[in-house]
Amino acid sequence: MKVSSNKITDVYAHYLAQLSVKWSSQESTGILKQFFHHFLQIPPHQLVHNFEKRISESQLLLIHFAVKDLMSNKPIQYILGVTSFLDLELHINENALIPRPETEELVSKIIHQFANHHPQRILDIGTGSGCIALALKSKFPESEVWAVDFSSSAIELAQKNADALQLKVNFLILDILDSNSTEDLPEKFDLIVSNPPYVLPSEKPLMQANVLDYEPHAALFVPENDPLLFYRKIAQRANASLTEGGHLWFEINENQSPAMQEMLQPWFQFTEVIHDFRDRIRFTHSIK
Repeated sequence: MKVSSNKITDVYAHYLAQLSVKWSSQESTGILKQFFHHFLQIPPHQLVHNFEKRISESQLLLIHFAVKDLMSNKPIQYILGVTSFLDLELHINENALIPRPETEELVSKIIHQFANHHPQRILDIGTGSGCIALALKSKFPESEVWAVDFSSSAIELAQKNADALQLKVNFLILDILDSNSTEDLPEKFDLIVSNPPYVLPSEKPLMQANVLDYEPHAALFVPENDPLLFYRKIAQRANASLTEGGHLWFEINENQSPAMQEMLQPWFQFTEVIHDFRDRIRFTHSIK
C-alpha cells in the first residue's frame, strides 16, 4: 500500500497506521512527530498546521525508511543519530551503547557527591559515546577528564561529541583487559567511574530484540564463567591509581551485587551498594 499523496496529512496517516500495529496510538504519534521534526524540521506543535503542505520525494523517503527501520526493531536513537543524556545532546551510532536512564542516575549521584569539592582528575573507563565523561566535564569544567575505550570507533564518536559540545576531554584507545596495552594516562585520579559490560550470555532471552540486534555486543556481554572480569580489572587499576580518599563508582548487574561487595571490600576502606530509581541494586561506590 502506497501513500495516497505527498501531503503531510496523508503521509502522517499512512505511517501512523503502520506504527500503530506495534505501538499505542499515543506512542506512534510521538514517534512520528519526532521524525517530522528531525527530518523535515517541523516542530511537533506546528505539525498539524502544516498538514496541507506537500513534501518532496526525498523527504518522503526519509520518513519511509525511518519507519521501516523502526518496525525492524532498530532503536530510534540510532535512526535519528542523536540522543540526550542529562542536559547534553549527543551523536550516537551502532559503535556505542545507547545511554540509559540508569547511567544518567549514576552521573547525577557523582555530581551530587562532588557538589562542593570538584575532583581534580577523573577517569571514565569504557566511555562509549563519551556520555559519562562529557557530562562530568560539563559540570566540573575545571576538572581534568580522561576517558578510554578499546574501540577506536567508539573513541571517534566520543571525540565527535566532545567537539560538538566544545568540551575538553582526553580520549585514549585502551583495552582495560590487556595488561600489555601501552597508555599515556596520568598516574593518579580522584575519581574513576565505569559502566562496563555486565550482561551474561544466559540473560539474552530476557533482552529486547532492538538491543540484541543492534547494540554492540562487546559493550554488553561478559563471559558466563567470569561475570566480574571487567570489574576486577578496573578495581585493580583503581586500587593503584586512586588518590588517598579517591572514589570508584560502578554501574553493576544487580545479580552480582554480593560478589561485587566481596571483591571490593579488601581493596577499599569503604564500599556501599546503591539502588536506582526502579529500586534495583545498580551501583557501587567505594572510597580508597
